[in-house]
Amino acid sequence: MVFRDLLKQPKMKVEGVEHESPVMAGLQSHVSLQLPLPSNQNLRISQDDWHLLAYLLLAHKTNTKGYGQGLLDKEVRALTFGYMGLNGKKPIIVARSGENHGGQSSDNSLLPGLNDDMALDILAWSSRSNYPNLACLNRKFRSLIGSGYLYKLRRQLGIIEHWVYLACNMMPWEAFDPMRQKWMRLPRIPCDDCFTCADKESLAVGSELLVFGRELSGFAIWMYSLVTHDWSKCPLMNLPRCLFGSSSLGELAIVAGGSDKNGNVLQSAELYNSDVGTWQTLPDMNFPRKLCSGFFMDGKFYVIGGMSSHTDCLTCGEEYNIETRSWRRIENMYPGRDAGTFHPAMRSPPLVAVVNNQLYSADQATNEVKKYDKVNNSWSVVKRLPVRADSSYGWGLAFKACGNSLLVIGAGGNGGHDDGVIVLHSWDPEEGNRDGQEWNVLAVKARAGAFVYNCAVMGC
Repeated sequence: MVFRDLLKQPKMKVEGVEHESPVMAGLQSHVSLQLPLPSNQNLRISQDDWHLLAYLLLAHKTNTKGYGQGLLDKEVRALTFGYMGLNGKKPIIVARSGENHGGQSSDNSLLPGLNDDMALDILAWSSRSNYPNLACLNRKFRSLIGSGYLYKLRRQLGIIEHWVYLACNMMPWEAFDPMRQKWMRLPRIPCDDCFTCADKESLAVGSELLVFGRELSGFAIWMYSLVTHDWSKCPLMNLPRCLFGSSSLGELAIVAGGSDKNGNVLQSAELYNSDVGTWQTLPDMNFPRKLCSGFFMDGKFYVIGGMSSHTDCLTCGEEYNIETRSWRRIENMYPGRDAGTFHPAMRSPPLVAVVNNQLYSADQATNEVKKYDKVNNSWSVVKRLPVRADSSYGWGLAFKACGNSLLVIGAGGNGGHDDGVIVLHSWDPEEGNRDGQEWNVLAVKARAGAFVYNCAVMGC
């Protein structure tokens, strides 16, 4: 089996359905072909999916044994062409030299009639929810899925599917696929009771879900891998911490600030590379801070809010440039919120999310969604939250970006904490508030408890 070396071979792009390529010409002349897909699947064929169908038609034309015979007929049944977050990218056909029969694959190819480059593109464009089924087909597919190569290929092709990972007070970690409306239970973390009961923080990076907490022996990080579908210990940071701000961009993540094991507020930051599983110490921020939030915007990492001591709140933000390895202070990027009668340390870190490089915040005191103006360094109200954030000072509520939408995840019912129901609300900021646009109910999870402990959105 041939796995490409990070797509270093010459590429020929298929520009779109309007491009009169031989593949698309084959599509037009074979529109009546019956694909052997399961009849009970509720398929949604989008314009982007025609590229996949074109690939299969090419296989039909080049497979002298016939499309409906051999492994291709069996293996294509595992592929569904439901909508995926395609991020505006087009498929890439990669030409290789050295293939048998003028570019055709050998009998040992993944999909008969296609060279492995084309077959890998097809599998990469298939929904990742199908990968466990694909791994059951034969040893070749099991080896491919288990290598994690398809996730790296998807990243390079710009193929992104967003899944939501949740842990609530009555529900261990589960994953939710918004497009298929499917919940998937993750295995239990094989940690000690201290880690189970202690406060935790989470971060999705690459194809990994990291959960930070404390075990009896000290700080610990457990990692769930989409490749192995299991938990394992992740290497500790160079300076372990909690109550930090963090965010990820592709295979990279940055963790900034927080508190060490002695309660000292930290000024340091570290970068994690999920491809190699290592932590790298970054230059220190201008100020120490804990209970802060981090995010990526316009290719740069930001950290806002938090406290520089046990009593002093920070209103400034900091911007980290990965290329120059330098921090820049931004005054009044997150103005002080009215803490009311409770201590500022009781309030959650800022609830922030970035959609299409625009920063939004869920105000814990006013229950409003606000948008950040980069030019004027100011905030404006754009919408009311669908649930109350002030009842628990912002804790127990998740405010995340999921593709082009904002997600608010919190207690269902009438906002009561006795319902045991978690509701996932979504809203596309580009749609604005025209025609009284309200939050959409994306999903309802019963018997989950009414408090979201941890939430992360993974796009890969």
